[in-house]
Amino acid sequence: MDGLPRELGQQTPAAYDVERVRADFPILARRVHEKPGKPGKPLVYLDTAASAQKPRVVLDALMSAYSDDYANVHRGLYELSARSTEAFEAARTTVQRFLNAGSDREIIFTKSTTEAINLVAHSFGEAFLTEGDEVMLTEMEHHANIVPWQLLRARKGIKLVVVPVGDDGALDLAEVEARIGPRTKLISVTHVSNVLGTVVPVKELVALAHAHGVPVMVDGSQGAVHMPVDVRDLDCDFYALTGHKLYGPTGVGVLYGKEDLLDRMPPFLGGGDMIRRVTFEETTFAELPAKFEAGTPPIAETIGLAAAMDYLEGLGRAAIAAHEHDVGAYAMARLAEVPGLTLYGTTPDKAAIASFTLDCAHAHDISTLVDMSHGVALRAGHHCAQPLMDKFGVAATTRASIGLYTTRAEIDVLVDALLRVREIFA
Repeated sequence: MDGLPRELGQQTPAAYDVERVRADFPILARRVHEKPGKPGKPLVYLDTAASAQKPRVVLDALMSAYSDDYANVHRGLYELSARSTEAFEAARTTVQRFLNAGSDREIIFTKSTTEAINLVAHSFGEAFLTEGDEVMLTEMEHHANIVPWQLLRARKGIKLVVVPVGDDGALDLAEVEARIGPRTKLISVTHVSNVLGTVVPVKELVALAHAHGVPVMVDGSQGAVHMPVDVRDLDCDFYALTGHKLYGPTGVGVLYGKEDLLDRMPPFLGGGDMIRRVTFEETTFAELPAKFEAGTPPIAETIGLAAAMDYLEGLGRAAIAAHEHDVGAYAMARLAEVPGLTLYGTTPDKAAIASFTLDCAHAHDISTLVDMSHGVALRAGHHCAQPLMDKFGVAATTRASIGLYTTRAEIDVLVDALLRVREIFA
């Protein structure tokens, strides 16, 4: 660690006790590749951007939801259903507070960010877009923020306008403004790139878009994880997040939307719980948020998501961000020491995500070898961002992503593992 800038030698503030935090996550105590007579390796989990591990309070919330008060919500006139409904709707209030939304009517539960974006593409697209209208994206979007708009293009003949990003992964707002035209009807953009760690200046982008009368959809899958999000301060029109990246369960996500927009949008899915009255001739739909929540929702998962959000608030979002920034900066500096390693995404104050290639081995081989030799869990591939891979001229990268439980010592293990990969392929 000699030669690091002095600021990288400063540890996360003492108030944030990462070892105490790690004790809240049972899986972090396990060892991997254990065999008879071999103790295995301590798990070094560096794939939080793909799916975060779960603290005990979330696991307990899931178990309690199923074992103590489980019943379907909104429909039963008995105690269990009433208690389940109360916990489910309390979770909506928790999400509203977490995002600082103006009303719980603006919080729509989905199964994922992917479903939330598809909801907007279908419903907003049906209501407000016609042939020749434009939706603006950037080169660093996840497939979940590309494919739904391509499907809309196939249905309605809209156009997709793609804003390039710099070689360092930065998004230039002047490039955004230059592409806004009279047919631009929506800008849909990531908050934080899942490959580059680039933090998009969403507040400034929204202000720019609104000056031209253009609403903005934000893919917050990575944003809500790494920083406090205030949707009223951002003034975005839609914001989507997913539970499993936020230390909560899989199978649950959130769409925030401004109430006036959601009111004017048609339902996305049809079925139970999103209706007021059904006859074979016509259906009248329920008010928000039920209009967009057809069928039995992910009840326990939603309660678990609320527990995860309460856990994050308890640790302090600013303290988490400071810890992740410290470990992320340390990781970028240490990885730069590895011969033949190229980092992708080098903007200042990026999120704690490091994607890289090694000149001696394919990304898949790297991921396999560091797991086998050192117990390091990394992601390898295109990270559901193939257009971005094409931009950089690579088929795949290896990605280390840092969470609230990641330590500097784990980064040192990663670097040792990568140096071992170089020895193997030398």
